[in-house]
Amino acid sequence: MKNRMSNRYLFISIVFIIASHICQAQTGKISVKADTILTFPDPPAGFNVQRNDVPHGKLTVVQYTSKTVGKLREMSVYTPPGYSSDRKYPVLYLLHGLGVDRRQWTEWCQADIIADNLIADGKIQPLVMVFPNCDTKLTVTDTSAASRSGRADNFEGYRRSFEEDLLKDIIPYIDSHYSTISDAEHRALAGLSMGGGQSLNIGLYHPETFAYIGGFSSAPNTNKFGGMYDVQFIPDIKVAREKLKLLWIGCGTKDGLWWVSERAHQYLNEISLPHVWNVDNNGHDNTEWDRNLYLFSQRIFGVAR
Repeated sequence: MKNRMSNRYLFISIVFIIASHICQAQTGKISVKADTILTFPDPPAGFNVQRNDVPHGKLTVVQYTSKTVGKLREMSVYTPPGYSSDRKYPVLYLLHGLGVDRRQWTEWCQADIIADNLIADGKIQPLVMVFPNCDTKLTVTDTSAASRSGRADNFEGYRRSFEEDLLKDIIPYIDSHYSTISDAEHRALAGLSMGGGQSLNIGLYHPETFAYIGGFSSAPNTNKFGGMYDVQFIPDIKVAREKLKLLWIGCGTKDGLWWVSERAHQYLNEISLPHVWNVDNNGHDNTEWDRNLYLFSQRIFGVAR
């Protein structure tokens, strides 16, 4: 527990150091005056607490050979209660933040418990969830914090190499080893902080792969509006308008990275691209990310069945 808390503080410190370093010119422009009305009521009490009266899914650590990286890598995979090869399941890929790994969504946050409870209550249909290691410097043989991607290498491991790994290695592995519905309308991509930026960057450039995209507290790696990469946010607005079933931008007004999500939201308004702008009063923390996952997951893949 002590190590987990230390890692949590390290992650939060890294994020805010990076944000302040890259965005010094934005100081004083972090405004919470526009579009700050709370979007949804808070989830019910206990929404992310494990219940003894409901069945639980299975969380498995999976190793796969990444042709992109040329090494063995790991991810965690959640299969829902009653998982069976006799039926096909939609898939939600969830990306973690800077300086941590695949475990953030199930140890800091409670993604598997949230899914268990929503499935039991009939609010979402059973789904597979995948938690990759989103820094390609992190492999089975190299897990040291010192060798991970960061400011020194311009966060290289979170950039194109992870995009290639996700599209060419992870997704094909999941679709060949699990009973999935392997099309965009049954595939979602979302993430928190650095993973939120990755989800927006990758998802908006690949609407043929993901019909549902979510950025929760997205970090400065977010294309165009984060300040790190001056890359077009949406390469083809017409295609995005036609193919995206849900684009979700969520952030708390107490988050020091608020301006990233606010700018993305304002741009989407300017081009009249439908999206959900989810505002609450949280900070850059697991309370925010659990809340977003709870709400986002009920708006993907259609009604429970």
